[in-house]
Amino acid sequence: MRILLTNDDGIAARGLTCLANSLQELGDVWIVAPDREQSAASHALTLHDPLRVTQHGKQRFSVSGTPTDCVLLAVRGIGGVLEHRPDLVVAGINHGPNMGDDVTYSGTVAAAFEGRLLGLPAVAFSNVTWKSEFLDASARVAKQVVTMMLRQGLPRELLLNVNIPDLAFEQIRGFKITALGRRVYRDEIVSKVDPRGRAYYWIGGDPPVWEPEETSDFGAVSTGHVSITPLNTNWTDHAALQTLRSWDVESAWQPAVRPEG
Repeated sequence: MRILLTNDDGIAARGLTCLANSLQELGDVWIVAPDREQSAASHALTLHDPLRVTQHGKQRFSVSGTPTDCVLLAVRGIGGVLEHRPDLVVAGINHGPNMGDDVTYSGTVAAAFEGRLLGLPAVAFSNVTWKSEFLDASARVAKQVVTMMLRQGLPRELLLNVNIPDLAFEQIRGFKITALGRRVYRDEIVSKVDPRGRAYYWIGGDPPVWEPEETSDFGAVSTGHVSITPLNTNWTDHAALQTLRSWDVESAWQPAVRPEG
């Protein structure tokens, strides 16, 4: 089995190396990751600049683009990155949480999302602390999740988002299947003026917190459990379709009026 690894923290990130070492027993590991940090890149593609691929050793490459670029180049077999199509896409281990509403910003989750759109089983892993002490333990957890996922299989449109508490392996209390939580936003826009009198801005603020829901991803990691959240690549809200179909859309439609003459 050929496993494609990527991340949004960059090719030099320790979480990526720990994950690669852990998954080597499961298959042929290839790394294709951004050449620099791409946190919060979300599902961006690089369309206005050329992409360059650099080899750093056997089966280890960096790309001058986003996590999504990395997966697309690798899976499509462009530039000799992978000799054959991978069987699985694994993103991470991210340095910091990817829970709740924040998955919409995450380059790590987006990489797994891209893999699933390309028809491959995919999973994203995050360690919920930005200054992680137990990435080796998180990598052991990741190996267990990947093994379970391969054994059970995934529906076609499903990918997994996994958040792991930063604990010694012996302290982790097991797995919980969770829903996305709700983040309490405390972002601030910091305004400054440069030496030439032009305004510039930083998006900052206090670290994120989440609403205390027991069945959420945040609820799981706060009690020392590994959170496994299923995500769907089809964003259609099927439950809402019936409600919207009851709207009187025909009378609401106002066609363009053609000018006379």
